[in-house]
Amino acid sequence: MTQGKRISADIGGDALQSIRELGAAARLARTAAGEGQAAAAARLGVHVQTIGRIEAGEPGVAIGHVLGLLALYGIGVGLQRPEGG
Repeated sequence: MTQGKRISADIGGDALQSIRELGAAARLARTAAGEGQAAAAARLGVHVQTIGRIEAGEPGVAIGHVLGLLALYGIGVGLQRPEGG
């Protein structure tokens, strides 16, 4: 499991990859906007370490913080149903 805050269940590889991709997208959007992690943290109302954890793809970060950071930079997240579901 990725280092960071402990989570209550093991997360599968596909989910971990998605978390890493969300973090990378957040970092790319933030840097494209010309903002540092401290500015993003202030806008989101979280500690700067939370921004670093999101961007590092740590799975223990609250989903609201992850989605909030993405939303700051105009990134929406949609869900896909599995085939046959």
